[in-house]
Amino acid sequence: MVEYFAGLDVATVESALCVVDDKGDVVLETKVASDPASIAFALHPFAGGLRRIGHEAGSLSPWLQRELKVMGLPVHCLETRHVRAALDAQRNKTDRHDALGLAQMMRTGWFKSVHIKSEASYRLRLLISNRRNLKRKFLDLENAIRHSIKAFGIKIGAVSGRLGFDAKVRELTAYDPVLTTLCDAMLRARAALWAEYTRLHKLVVQVTLKDELCQRFMAIPGVGPVTALAFKSAVDDPSRFRRARNVGAHFGLTPKRWQSGTSIDFTGRISKAGEGEVRTLLYEAASCLMTRSRESCSLKRWGQAIAKRAGHKKAVVAVARRLSVIMLAMWRDGTYFEPGNPEAPPRRPRKASAPRRVMKTKTLSGPKAARA
Repeated sequence: MVEYFAGLDVATVESALCVVDDKGDVVLETKVASDPASIAFALHPFAGGLRRIGHEAGSLSPWLQRELKVMGLPVHCLETRHVRAALDAQRNKTDRHDALGLAQMMRTGWFKSVHIKSEASYRLRLLISNRRNLKRKFLDLENAIRHSIKAFGIKIGAVSGRLGFDAKVRELTAYDPVLTTLCDAMLRARAALWAEYTRLHKLVVQVTLKDELCQRFMAIPGVGPVTALAFKSAVDDPSRFRRARNVGAHFGLTPKRWQSGTSIDFTGRISKAGEGEVRTLLYEAASCLMTRSRESCSLKRWGQAIAKRAGHKKAVVAVARRLSVIMLAMWRDGTYFEPGNPEAPPRRPRKASAPRRVMKTKTLSGPKAARA
């Protein structure tokens, strides 16, 4: 029986579909609507021998993966770095050629599948990302106001609080009706962003208060509601990591290495792979644990020891990586955070050793030497 392998280059409206047989010969090249039903209908003639379908990770990937799985199709979501490395050998990059390359990757088996998170995790990610976007736009408007009125010699300087910034801007621009009108429009937009940001932040706090796992995460010094919820939504399933220490590499908190032969072996900075938002939150949590938290724990002392010999930033990265390992282990084993000994055990004083006795030898000569 002939086996078939399909590659799908997904786009927003139409997707390129290519099907090859077990010898690599193309049996179908077409365009289909980016809809699970249309894709399944186009692959129906090959249903008996269809072995694998591959599509690259993208914005539509979670939806297509779930729907095609429900229809019983053997679909795989491919890691973008592997796909990019395989398709870079093509002379011309088109949707048709990309679909053919994906189909050949599925035939040869040279691919790595990506974990598709649950729908609940994607909802939590959307909540966190929308909260982050509102905060960034809020700060962008504030910086735009500061920069725009510098042309008139107005320097706002340091102010405390959101309302303090509004009052300072209105006070400094009160002499000019035009500046007052323009800045007032920006301040109203900024206030609206802050109101919506506060609403989403309260929702994050409410979700974490009802989640038992997030409550256990927040018992770790430095870990707050946003960090706990972001870590949970990013991992989704702790069993997909064979070892707890692998989660540090998953979030790009391990050093990169470049080795070739015997003359090149370079270990660089962290890889920064995976989700940058979770990595940033873990770094902030580790920094808070190292600098702001007054609680004493073995993790903090371990980071302080690294800071003495390698610097503060490297110590914070190491603590962030250790935090991710601890949180995954807590999730997987159902355990709670244990701070360890409140204080490091004092070193026992070293006993003064008695002076060593040196045996002196005499060289015998004359009649004594003869008797010996």
